[in-house]
Amino acid sequence: MVDDTSFNNDPAAESDRAGGRSGRRARGAGGGAAARRNARSFLSLPTFGILKRALPPMDVLGEEAMAIIEENADIVMEEIGVEFRDDKEALAMWKDAGADVRGERVHFPRGLCRELMKTAPGLFTQHARNSERSVEIGGRNTVFAPVYGPPFVRALDGERRYATLEDFTNLVKLTYMAPAMHHSGGTVCEPTDIAVNKRHLDMMYSHVKYSDKPFMGSVTSTERAEDSVEMAKILFGREFVDNNCVLTSLINCNSPLVMDATMLGALKVYARAGQACIISPFIVGGAMSPVAVAGTLTQVLAEATAAIAFSQLCRPGAPVIFGTFATSISMQSGAPSFGTPETAQILMGAAQFARRYSLPFRSGGSLTGSKLPDTQAASESANTLWPAMQGGVNFMLHSAGWLEGGLVSSFDKFILDCEQLEAHQKIAEGIDVSENGQAMDAIREVGPGGHYLGCAHTQKNFQSAFFVARTADNNSFEQWEVEGSKTSSLRANETAKVWLDSYQAPSLDMALDEELKDFIARKKDSMPDAFT
Repeated sequence: MVDDTSFNNDPAAESDRAGGRSGRRARGAGGGAAARRNARSFLSLPTFGILKRALPPMDVLGEEAMAIIEENADIVMEEIGVEFRDDKEALAMWKDAGADVRGERVHFPRGLCRELMKTAPGLFTQHARNSERSVEIGGRNTVFAPVYGPPFVRALDGERRYATLEDFTNLVKLTYMAPAMHHSGGTVCEPTDIAVNKRHLDMMYSHVKYSDKPFMGSVTSTERAEDSVEMAKILFGREFVDNNCVLTSLINCNSPLVMDATMLGALKVYARAGQACIISPFIVGGAMSPVAVAGTLTQVLAEATAAIAFSQLCRPGAPVIFGTFATSISMQSGAPSFGTPETAQILMGAAQFARRYSLPFRSGGSLTGSKLPDTQAASESANTLWPAMQGGVNFMLHSAGWLEGGLVSSFDKFILDCEQLEAHQKIAEGIDVSENGQAMDAIREVGPGGHYLGCAHTQKNFQSAFFVARTADNNSFEQWEVEGSKTSSLRANETAKVWLDSYQAPSLDMALDEELKDFIARKKDSMPDAFT
């Protein structure tokens, strides 16, 4: 853990890092007095680089079990097939590649998809406009990204309501400030006060303006994906985007065994532009897949490999992330349930196949069906976060802020989840066995019967030796009572407000900013508002 220096980057240097553009320089934010006031009001937070796991991933499948599931997936792909709906181009591409296309159903000869998948990179860099924030996805790296997709928020005043652009912007700001959050994410909530056909432009701009971490593009239509790529080209430069990954996108398979036109349209845009696609079957076990873990893994494998292979038909070498989102259905209520042992097994099993095919892996993080950041939320989030860490997830979407089965983005839970990510980052980095970590000087200094509170090693290391949760209270009952008997959720709420009050935007080249705003204005003017 090191002090963060990128919150107050030199504006000119920041401009130079944005896609290698050196000709544009941002104006300073103010004179000496203003700078001193800003420095006094700025909240200094630590920061973490991307997590490089020292601990090996946990395997839940033996070789025999993997071979059985892989064989079953081959049978599904060959005999049953996967539908590529309402996309004649995709069907023609598969026919040219040697697949058996019958109507909209594609049947795959054994080994075809796995052969095509070999051109996908096992490790790639997603560049941020601040190069210090760029992330490597794959290998033993884990990238934490926030909640994605909820139409509602649990706001700072406690109200549950439809999300607005202001909520979206505030969540981006919190993600930018969060020490263990490596990625700005995508649709951190749906800004429902903006027209459906235009909100993607405001969301992209918010990620660019209020953070300098990497971010995701829109997938809700082909045109919106194209707008996302175009805005990235404005920000980074066209040549840079042509040769580098600057966007990730979430492409959900429509389980069971369907790729729909919306997802295919976005996939083609991003893959052909050389941008990363997270290919992720969306599974509710018992409704969208069998109630058996091995059966669900068979379906996940068939869906994911078909879509990943298609990305390579679009552009060999396009970066892709093998993903899965799996939960189970309550047979009593029909609602999805989270933190169950079966979904942990699905996650870790799918991760094994990603490693088998030398692909980065994505899954969820701190998931819960709870309506509030309460005991249920803590338990279920822990029971989804631990398998994700143990399974070796490389890109962890929904790692902070998820409530109510993905319907709600919660400010309070975002802070609580981020603290757990900090703890998991420290666990996964392994045990320090350097000279300082061995602490032999401390053991010699203290000797039998002494204590370590005042020794030189403790004085040197006490600030970073132990993880401390900012929202936890470990004082006496009396002290806790005197200080207002605050719950962890209330302390998280206060923390979020302090962060937002002290937020300072990263510098952005003024010419780039104007070019982005002009693009957005022209796109919005070209079409009437649509709310469906």
